[in-house]
Amino acid sequence: MNLLDLAGGTAAPETAICSRKACRAGAEWRLLWNNPKIHTPDRRKTWLACGDHREWLEDYLRTRGLWKETLPLVPDESPATPGGAA
Repeated sequence: MNLLDLAGGTAAPETAICSRKACRAGAEWRLLWNNPKIHTPDRRKTWLACGDHREWLEDYLRTRGLWKETLPLVPDESPATPGGAA
């Protein structure tokens, strides 16, 4: 065990997990969004979604005017950046 694990370290999980509260399912989608009140127009934040929660999370973001686009989550791709670029 690593001390960072105990302290809530920043180590990435082995598999991408859905961002919906209490969901532990593997993510299949990347929902890209930004808050125009605090982010520059080109900034994209990412939520991950499983197949069951994609629609719910998209609706949540769309209702608030935050949603930009939804892309499939490709294996071996960084979930935080479009195209997997670091």
